[in-house]
Amino acid sequence: MATAPAFGSTQRRPAPRGVEWEFEKLTIARDFSRHFVTRMLVERAEHGGWELDRVRVSPDGTRRVILRRKIIRMRPTLTAPAGPVG
Repeated sequence: MATAPAFGSTQRRPAPRGVEWEFEKLTIARDFSRHFVTRMLVERAEHGGWELDRVRVSPDGTRRVILRRKIIRMRPTLTAPAGPVG
């Protein structure tokens, strides 16, 4: 019987030129069909903003997938007024 895919840890590592990426490692058992894995990864891409960074298939059929998404830092655009308003 197939077990659910194991979701690994999420880590961050800096990329060149000031872009930061967040990475998530997944380990998917060989019991899952290619179609199921594709649907799962597409759903994570559409709803979580993840993109495929790397896939490694081991000799026993286990898939090790690394997903990444860009970390967007929000900067304050408005400053507080200097004096009383009104």
